[in-house]
Amino acid sequence: MPVTQNLVIIDTGCANLSSVRMAIERLGVPARVSRDPAEIRSADKLILPGVGTAKAAMHNLQERELVDLICNARQPLLGFCLGMQMLAQASEEHMGGESDIGCLGIVPGKVKLMQVGDLRLPHMGWNQVEHDGSHPLFAGIPSGSYFYFVHSYALEVTEATLATCDYGGRFTAVVGKDNFFGAQFHPERSGKVGARLIQNFLAL
Repeated sequence: MPVTQNLVIIDTGCANLSSVRMAIERLGVPARVSRDPAEIRSADKLILPGVGTAKAAMHNLQERELVDLICNARQPLLGFCLGMQMLAQASEEHMGGESDIGCLGIVPGKVKLMQVGDLRLPHMGWNQVEHDGSHPLFAGIPSGSYFYFVHSYALEVTEATLATCDYGGRFTAVVGKDNFFGAQFHPERSGKVGARLIQNFLAL
């Protein structure tokens, strides 16, 4: 994995950027936080972080004129948590509105409120992620490894699902299409396996 690659964390205005940056820099890779179009276009890798609601996140992306920039990215991009959800077609997280929130439309599927029966929402804590081991993102990460989640909405399982998790029902834990990837969990808070997933992404 080259340590000289140019990695940019997209400043979405709705993320804990410092924790994401620290997690990447612990791997020996310098990371810049930016919303500058030229810096984003010239990056070797992009991270799309996000916390909060889909409505606020998409508003921020539109206000910062980042939507087209992200959708047209040619380099590998990895979304964390809400950053992954923003890659979907739409989200039910409309916070009292009547219609779904349109997202970036990069990967198939819709983000829906989790139906968990008697379990608690949000889904918060460590849970197992299942995958078939075929994608390089999971190199050195056994299926069934535990990652750290904090969310109440989740992307349905689609043909772009690379890994799943079960909490009252199966949902997409990792998604991938072309050069776009997303993790519903927080890799930066998931210990050694989270660090390994970030390393694997940087090696793509």
